[in-house]
Amino acid sequence: MIKLIILDVDGCLTNGGLIYSADAIESKIFNVKDGLGISTWIKMGNQVAIITGRNSKIVQRRAEELGIQHIHQGIRDKDRVLKEIVSSLGLSFYEVGAIGDDLNDYNMLSLVGKSFTPNDGVKEIKEIVNKVLTRNGGDGAVREMIDTLVDENDQREEFMAVWI
Repeated sequence: MIKLIILDVDGCLTNGGLIYSADAIESKIFNVKDGLGISTWIKMGNQVAIITGRNSKIVQRRAEELGIQHIHQGIRDKDRVLKEIVSSLGLSFYEVGAIGDDLNDYNMLSLVGKSFTPNDGVKEIKEIVNKVLTRNGGDGAVREMIDTLVDENDQREEFMAVWI
């Protein structure tokens, strides 16, 4: 059973686009369906971690808003951080699911029990993951991953009970 999900940000939680204002202020667009899925996953007693290669105050804010406790930004060696998180939570890799979309996610995705990529993930990632999602990054791919895991964990009633 998957108990921890690892999320990449750019290209998974967002569409990968970077918007800068004339004042060099960065903007990102997050999908609310992803957010509801993440917060529900956490309310069910599961864990979520963000491991991303970039640093962004926006990501910190979104993670706090959703109740994500494990936030690791500016990470080049994602598999090292993944190993640290898994060890600190007393989990095994087969209890971890992860989503990534590009080459910097390759090693991390190779370690976990269930790996996913958005439909617009790069070819090399699509070749190694357990599931290529039908949704693109930033367009509900994370929610699709969570829905898949909830069904595989036989937790649909528990997921629904959080809101109904």
